[in-house]
Amino acid sequence: MAVLLYFRAAVVECVVMTAGRESPSMYEAADGSELPMLLFEPAEGAQPVAGIVMFHGGALRKGSADGLAPHCRRLAARGIFAASAGYRLIGQAAMNIDDCISDARRAVEHFLRLAALRGLDSSCLASGGSSAGGHLALVAAMIAPVPPLPAPKPGVAAVVALNPVVDLLAYSPEQLRILEQDAGIAGGRAIEYSPIEFVRPGNPPMLIQHGTHDEVAPIGQVRRFRDVMVQAGNDCMLLEYERAEHAFHYPGPAGHFDDVIDATAEFLLGWLAAD
Repeated sequence: MAVLLYFRAAVVECVVMTAGRESPSMYEAADGSELPMLLFEPAEGAQPVAGIVMFHGGALRKGSADGLAPHCRRLAARGIFAASAGYRLIGQAAMNIDDCISDARRAVEHFLRLAALRGLDSSCLASGGSSAGGHLALVAAMIAPVPPLPAPKPGVAAVVALNPVVDLLAYSPEQLRILEQDAGIAGGRAIEYSPIEFVRPGNPPMLIQHGTHDEVAPIGQVRRFRDVMVQAGNDCMLLEYERAEHAFHYPGPAGHFDDVIDATAEFLLGWLAAD
């Protein structure tokens, strides 16, 4: 069961369409290599009314664009142009978290171009992802590429994050040391990648979906992030899934996949398609 903690009042009708179209795409990474982006569109003849590009989880060290394909496929059936993007992984082509963030920014730019060809401008588009991918989407939308420049224009109008890490400094010193090492963050610089530190008035609206028993990103840090966002005058919706653990949102026995898709579609259609 999901518990709604904050949301703009809106009534949205989600219409399930027939099976959509799927196609592969590629975008250029920051190092010049080609990275995959899987595209999912409404059925032939149906005009998308909103769009989202999503980034997979895997602690920046594993995973692929296929990971969120089920989510994108279902969103396309709701009239949403959805894409699942890969990015270079640490320990393989990426040296550190900065490489992953650079790829996420480039993926968003590529998605914006693809969406424009389908009649969607940036006011109808969102980014998002799962776990580390959700963190990448938040960083790309909230943190300037070259500090201390002002916060960047995110390129997208909203962010949807599934069980993301939002407060890197909420961990114990030992946990933080391991996190920095795994993500290729120089010691003592985790604050530069912690979304809660970059909450400012004017951050894009956000939907966060999180399990109350998440063992990787405890629900307390996400509640604090939500509170800070709202206090700054931003719109932030937090859906809590009772007793759900990390990565609760995939198809399978956890049983939350349909609810996650419903909430995501309602958020995208309510915030973006209605504007």
